[in-house]
Amino acid sequence: MQLTGTVPTVRDRIVQTACLLIVEAVFEADFKESSHGFRPKRSAYDALDQIKQNLQAGRKVVYDADLKGYFDSIPHDQLMACLQMRISDRKVLHLIRLWLNAPVKEKDDPKAGKRGGNKLTRSKQGTPQGGCISPLLANVYLHWLDTVFERGTGPGTWANARLVRYADDFVIMARYIDGRIRGWVEQTVEEWLGLKLNREKTRILDLRREGERLDFLGYSIQYDRDLKGREKRYLNISTSSKSLAREREKLRELTSSKVCFKPIPTLIDELNDHLKGWAEYYRYGYPREGYRHINWYVRQRLHVHLHRRSQRPWKPKGDCTEYEQFKRWGLVYL
Repeated sequence: MQLTGTVPTVRDRIVQTACLLIVEAVFEADFKESSHGFRPKRSAYDALDQIKQNLQAGRKVVYDADLKGYFDSIPHDQLMACLQMRISDRKVLHLIRLWLNAPVKEKDDPKAGKRGGNKLTRSKQGTPQGGCISPLLANVYLHWLDTVFERGTGPGTWANARLVRYADDFVIMARYIDGRIRGWVEQTVEEWLGLKLNREKTRILDLRREGERLDFLGYSIQYDRDLKGREKRYLNISTSSKSLAREREKLRELTSSKVCFKPIPTLIDELNDHLKGWAEYYRYGYPREGYRHINWYVRQRLHVHLHRRSQRPWKPKGDCTEYEQFKRWGLVYL
C-alpha cells in the first residue's frame, strides 16, 4: 500500500499562517546566527557568505552532513517538548499537536495488488506535509543542534569549529576534523535527537587539496588554480553540476513533444519566465560558466523543437544565425 498525506485545506493554511506569525517571533529571538533556512530576512546567500568567511579564516576542512528524510522523521514527542519550553498556551500547543497527528490515508497500490480502502493511520514522526508551519517546526527542532554545538561540550568551543545550517542541510568547518567531531555529530544527531545520518552522502572534505569540492545549496565551492599559471589558488563558487543537470531536465520538459501545440512566442515567454527565476537564484559567485552552458542548451532544445514541429528542416531566415533568430523572437540570454 502507498501512503498519501493529507493536504491542508484553505482553512488549515489560514490558521497555520496566523499561528506561524505569532510563534515565529518567539523562536526568532532564540535562533542562532548559524541558522539561515526559512527565516525572515535570511537566504541561502547568507549561508554562502558565512561559508566564504570561514574559508577565509582558515577553516578549510568541512564535515558535510546529510540527514536522511529529516522532515519525515522528526519525533513528535521530542518536538513538542521543544515547543513547550517557549510556548505556555495550551491551546496553541494542542493545535500544533493536531496538525502533527493529521491522519494519513492508505491508497491502492495496483502494482502490488493491494487495496488501501479507507484505512487511516497516524504517524508519530514528521511535520505536516505541505503545511505553512512545517519549516518553522523543523527549525525549532534542529535549533538544539545549533545550541549544543556552541556550548562547552560542543565542537564550537573545544575545536573552534563553525556550523552553517540551512534547514536540514548543514556543514561543520574547522582547521582540522578528526574522529572526535565525527563522533560528536553522530551521537548528537542519532542518539540524542533521534534522527538518521545518511552515511553514504556524509563525508569529510579538505578544500586545501586539489580537486576537492563542496556542493551546498546548489553551488560548488572549491579552490581553483590561477588561470595565468601562478602559484596561487582562488576560491571559486559556481553552479554545481547537479543543479545544471536538474535545469537541463526541466528545459527538456518545457520543450518536449507534448508542447508542440503552443505558438513559438508563447513557448519562448514561458522559457524566459523560468530562466529568469533560475538565473536570479544562481547569480551568486561566478555564474558566467553556468549561464553560458544553459544558454547553449536552450538553443539546442529550441533547434530540436522547431525541427519536430514541421516535416521540413527548420533554418533561420536569410543570413541570420540561430543565436540572432532566437533573440529576435524574444529569447532572453543569461
